[in-house]
Amino acid sequence: MTISNATQLICFFILSIVVILGGLGVVLLPNIVYAAFLLGGVFLSVAGFYLLLNASFVAAAQILIYVGAVNVLILFAIMLVNRDEELVRVPGLLIRRLLSGVICVGLLGLLVRAALVTPWAAHGPIPLGEEATTRIGEHLFSDYLLPFELASVLLLIAMVGAIVLARREGLYTETITSESTGQRLLENANISLLPENTPS
Repeated sequence: MTISNATQLICFFILSIVVILGGLGVVLLPNIVYAAFLLGGVFLSVAGFYLLLNASFVAAAQILIYVGAVNVLILFAIMLVNRDEELVRVPGLLIRRLLSGVICVGLLGLLVRAALVTPWAAHGPIPLGEEATTRIGEHLFSDYLLPFELASVLLLIAMVGAIVLARREGLYTETITSESTGQRLLENANISLLPENTPS
C-alpha cells in the first residue's frame, strides 16, 4: 500500500466516524441549535468524501449550498421561531421509538447488504477531468433547470415564512405588553382620582 492510498484510507475512516457521530447527535440531542451545528459538520464531512472521489466541483457545491445556504437558513429559522415552551409528553412515545428503531435497523441492514454484494471493483465511466464542471453547468441550466429554480424558490419561501412567524410572535408579545401597561396606568389613574376620606 502506497502512502497516498494509506492517507486516503485514513481520511475516509475519519470522515466516516465524523458523519456517524454527527448524524447520531443530530437525531439524539435535545438542543435543536446544537443539532443544527452538528448537521453542518455532517455536510462538511460529506464534502470531504467528494474530495476523496476527485469531485471538487460537487464538494464546493456541497459546502456553498448545504453549509452556506441550507444549514444557515435552518439556524436562522431556529433563532427566529424558537420559543420557550414547556415540553409536553407525547402519548405512545415508546412505541414510536421502537418503530423508528426497527425501520432504521432495517435500512442499515439493506445498506450493509448492498455494500457487501455490489461489485465495487468494476470499472466505472471514463472521468471527464476538467470538462466535468462544464458538463454539470450545461445539465443544470438545460435538463435540470426547473428543479434548480424550484430549490431556490423553496429556500426563499422558507426564509420568508420564518420572518413572518417571528414578526407575528413579536407583534403578539408587544400587544400583550402594551395592554398590560395600559391597564396598570388606568388602575393608577382610578386610584388617584378617588376622593380621599377627610375627617369631619
